Amino acid sequence: MSYTPSGSPRFEGKTALITGAGSGIGKATAIQMAREGANVSLFDVSNERILETEREINAIREGSARAFDVDIADPVRVEKAVLEAVELFGGLNIVFANAGINGVLGPIEDLSIEDWRQTLSINLDGTFLTVKYAVPHLKKNGGGSIIITSSINGNQRFTSFGMSAYSTSKAGQTGFAKMAALELAKFRIRVNVIYPGAISTNIDETTEKSERLKQITIPVHFPEGGQPLANGPGQPEQVADLVTFLASDHSRHITGAQIVIDGAESLLF
Repeated sequence: MSYTPSGSPRFEGKTALITGAGSGIGKATAIQMAREGANVSLFDVSNERILETEREINAIREGSARAFDVDIADPVRVEKAVLEAVELFGGLNIVFANAGINGVLGPIEDLSIEDWRQTLSINLDGTFLTVKYAVPHLKKNGGGSIIITSSINGNQRFTSFGMSAYSTSKAGQTGFAKMAALELAKFRIRVNVIYPGAISTNIDETTEKSERLKQITIPVHFPEGGQPLANGPGQPEQVADLVTFLASDHSRHITGAQIVIDGAESLLF
């Protein structure tokens, strides 16, 4: 296998499946891949955001995007959507398991089992289901690339108080990615996991803070700016650059990697 010639679309003739594609990192990645020739299946709960993403991408290249109404914690809906996407575009080459929530933040004893399970079912079960139902189609195509969005929280640092469920789900994604990378290597399927820091997205909309959160918070004095490289949060497009690299043949010998993209944020504390 050789590198894509300079100036040629990296993803021409390929199909990508992207979860959480209605906004933030998922949307930025879908747009970038479509611009570089990919057909993109956009998985998200049905709302105006995902429909706008579909319209925006199809304005770039007509017929290159389709939005699917998917709750990634629901195995029936995930399996159905994957089958429909493969039938529509004729195959599958790239999977970006990106969808996730912050969930309820609070002391461990205050978290209900429902709060705990909701965060893990979306973040961890959703990753598993996305990969599970995509793998047969990647194998059929002779290989592919899977990228999983984890986080510096639960892997690089543990100072986000009240995020025991979130951090557990993100650490679990790392273990799953490494096991999958080893299992799938002989099928020429690569699996890598990325650790974003603070990125300008809508994920805070999924955060619910317990009234007693302050009781467990230890004061941490963060440096001004938060990220030395950017002096503030990163942008979705910067993460999309990393994801598209990992999805492309330019990273063809990289699998099982954990890649931090946080502007040195996690090096400060």
